Amino acid sequence: MGNYRWTLDLQLFSQEKTERATPKKRQEARQKGQTAKSQEVPAALILFFVFLSFMMLGGYYKTRLLRLFGSLFEQKLLMEVTADNVITLFADLMMQGFMLLAPIFAIAFLIAVLGNYAQIGFLFTGEPLKMKLSKLDPIKGFKQIFSMHAVVEFIKNILKLLLIGFIVYSVLWRELDVIMQLASVSIGDIFTYIASVTIKLGLEIGAILAVLAILDYMYKRYEHEKSLRMSKQDIKDEFKKAEGDPLIKGKIKERQRRMALQRMMQDVPKADVVITNPTHFAIALQYDGAKMEAPKVIAKGMDFVALRMKDVAKEHGVIMMENRPLARALYDRTEIGDTVPSDLFQAVAEVLAYVYKLKKNVK
Repeated sequence: MGNYRWTLDLQLFSQEKTERATPKKRQEARQKGQTAKSQEVPAALILFFVFLSFMMLGGYYKTRLLRLFGSLFEQKLLMEVTADNVITLFADLMMQGFMLLAPIFAIAFLIAVLGNYAQIGFLFTGEPLKMKLSKLDPIKGFKQIFSMHAVVEFIKNILKLLLIGFIVYSVLWRELDVIMQLASVSIGDIFTYIASVTIKLGLEIGAILAVLAILDYMYKRYEHEKSLRMSKQDIKDEFKKAEGDPLIKGKIKERQRRMALQRMMQDVPKADVVITNPTHFAIALQYDGAKMEAPKVIAKGMDFVALRMKDVAKEHGVIMMENRPLARALYDRTEIGDTVPSDLFQAVAEVLAYVYKLKKNVK
């Protein structure tokens, strides 16, 4: 009973997702669009830099506003209403409006691209756009509504509203004395003052939201890393899929070794001589002066394989010759199919000469 519990505990522990995700798991998640990204980052930065552009490009916006409304109220109201004049009026208004909003559009686009690139880099995938019936599961949707992620998002939004409300209240409270005196100043001064307060509010709110966005990104990164965690068993399974099951690979290699050994044993009867150690090594040599420039190793083996080679050679009448230094040198320095090294030519030639002499005497 105790061993069973210990085994069960070990299995449960191996299923706990305590390990960091492997590069393969991260790449697969990225291809599916599962990345650590906060939408708050580009939104906060867009707000901040747009209001910053109001302060830096104030003259440009002022000129465009005056040109837009000045021409409308000073010239266009007295024009004759015809189809051509109306088309010209709307075309001019659209062009002036576009020129007025062009910097805002450019800043929003540039910051959105840079904000997303800073978080996830370049990523083009259509996986999130695919239709999945699991997205329509009401039970899953209900769980997401009351999940920890939803609670964190709710707290984050409440915190944002409270901070924005506090900033607006504090700025307006500081400007209360000036606001109370606006009734006695000109319209131009009122608009100038309102514009300055609005820009100040926008910059402060944008800066606070940018800080919150960075914290939100850190939390999203933590959530993403947590969702990618793997168990020890997951890592083993992934390794098996990538590299193949070690048991199967071992069986394949063993079968390959047996087939190679069988082919080698089939070549032993073709040898002219088998040089032995006498028990530890065996090297089968073949030489055909009409086809080969030097003797060739057609089989070699050690210990059990060497004994098997000698048995095959004996069965087929292949001459065996004991030469310990030469057998060891050939085994260490050659592979099956290699020719004999040049510095061993003399020793091998003497062996072959002796073998040919024996075969001649037998005949």
